[in-house]
Amino acid sequence: MKIAFKMKLKPGFEAEYKSRHDQIWPELAALLKENGVSDYSIFLDEETHTLFAVQQQNGNSSQDLGSVPIVQKWWAYMADIMETNPDQSPKSFPLPLVFHLD
Repeated sequence: MKIAFKMKLKPGFEAEYKSRHDQIWPELAALLKENGVSDYSIFLDEETHTLFAVQQQNGNSSQDLGSVPIVQKWWAYMADIMETNPDQSPKSFPLPLVFHLD
């Protein structure tokens, strides 16, 4: 199943966000893949600082792995540049599918 969600980047951190994801921790990438997350892309609307994420999942969503220590560590690492919840998870809003074309 393919899912989409949006998050919010703090203004001025576009390059830093990309840099951190260009260097994603191998153990975090492995965890995502082991839990069925693939074809994961994040796009940025530079005008609104909205991050738009799309991922294929065959098991858990990346958003379902919040109890895993490496995910919590990543959230803490990213908390200074994103809008977050009190537990440092990114504020994330699921987006419903309204059109698909193969």
